[in-house]
Amino acid sequence: MTRPTVVEEPHVELVEQTGAGSGGPAAPTGGDGGPGDRSQPRAVPRRAYLTGLTLALAAIFMFFMGLTSAFIVRRGLGNDWVRVNLPPVLWLNTAVLLASSVVLERARQYLARAESRRFQSWWRMGTVLGMLFLAGQLVAWRQLVAQGIYLATNPAASFFYVLTAAHGLHLFGGLVAVVVIALRCWDRSRFGQALAVDLAALYWHFLDGLWIFLFLLLKMGQ
Repeated sequence: MTRPTVVEEPHVELVEQTGAGSGGPAAPTGGDGGPGDRSQPRAVPRRAYLTGLTLALAAIFMFFMGLTSAFIVRRGLGNDWVRVNLPPVLWLNTAVLLASSVVLERARQYLARAESRRFQSWWRMGTVLGMLFLAGQLVAWRQLVAQGIYLATNPAASFFYVLTAAHGLHLFGGLVAVVVIALRCWDRSRFGQALAVDLAALYWHFLDGLWIFLFLLLKMGQ
């Protein structure tokens, strides 16, 4: 009887591919979306800046509402509230501030239409009007001082100086932002010019409306 022939199959060794001779699995190559992706950080969305500004404006509003409450309560206490004749220049200052808000909004519209030259002209005009408003507030203070009315003269005078100074300080911060936008070179900036203009204009309009409220409050306190 012939013996059956046994064919031995070659021994095949399966080797898992490992990374760079290490015993673990291969590391990611850093493609899109992988853990090794070292691309540039994602830009902050526009709504995040708007939310931050909204919270800041809410804080400013609450601050002035606190001053308003103190004004109303103090006016009703005692007989030491002496009427303060508001300087006439405040009417001119109010008109200048309203004009600055209109001019800045017009400039923002020109930027949206990519008319950069007109934007620059109107934006700088609004900047000048903002400076004139602050200068006019200083003139109002000087007119009160000329009448012998100082911060500690009486409660009405104290509130006038505190309210106008607090508003002027916040407006000065907005004016700094407006000036920076006018002078900054935006070609290499990662922060968009349109977004900066929108935020500055929104802040400015808020302070414009706030001043109208404070002016009426001071008129009521006469």
